[in-house]
Amino acid sequence: MALVNGDNGMGHLAMKYAAGVAIEKARAAGSAWVGVRWGNHAGPASLYAKMPMREGMIGMYFAVGNANHLPPWGGVEMLLSTNPIAVAIPAGAEAPVVLDMATTVAAFGKVKTKAQRGETMPEGWMVDRDGRPLTDPKRMNDGFLLPIGGYKGYGMALVFGILAGTLNRAAMGRDVIDFNADDASATNTGQAILAIDVSAFTELDDFRKDIDALSRDIRGSQRMKGFERIFLPGEQSHARFQERSRLGVPLPPALVTTLDELGQKLGIGKLA
Repeated sequence: MALVNGDNGMGHLAMKYAAGVAIEKARAAGSAWVGVRWGNHAGPASLYAKMPMREGMIGMYFAVGNANHLPPWGGVEMLLSTNPIAVAIPAGAEAPVVLDMATTVAAFGKVKTKAQRGETMPEGWMVDRDGRPLTDPKRMNDGFLLPIGGYKGYGMALVFGILAGTLNRAAMGRDVIDFNADDASATNTGQAILAIDVSAFTELDDFRKDIDALSRDIRGSQRMKGFERIFLPGEQSHARFQERSRLGVPLPPALVTTLDELGQKLGIGKLA
């Protein structure tokens, strides 16, 4: 185990360093858990779970989100965040198995994207404080996100928040700073990365072959009517990454406008 102080700088830098420490320690001990406190928003969870994966390890990442958008089950006071988790498992010829998810039905970033694009949200993402469906993302502050699986998702958000936040003496519950509304206060974001060296348990090549076989069994299993394909976690994202690496990343006009305004403000010009 190890603990990294992020000094409230860029979360990306703190988490990259923490993942490197976890990989190094896992090579020596078979597994390693590294926590981060005084961190900040670090981007997609799978980014860090994949770092041990590329070294023939299983990577697991936990974080306390940088704003509370989830109440305890049965309550209306937002004391929990989306508290994302990611698990990355190496494969051989097949795409790696990568689970990257929030403990809410939708991540809050998706709500903000819907608002930016002028789109509505599906029912089931958010409810207002009276429990009625909320589909207008511009009213996001009038309600809260719903946990996956009802009370089970609430339990997951709480436990993963404790592992990433409370265990590291980082912010959790009422102590979480909403970085959407406050960009001056120290957030003390808590994160954790777990690296498990597969070779400490079995031959890595054999493990990769087993994961390949399991992936093919799942993908080739009998489908329910109306489904054309069974996907494994991360498979669609893997294909999208390869496609956009070749063709580029499409940007919504509203996002381009926002980035251009920020670029001009910082004196670095527009995107194009």
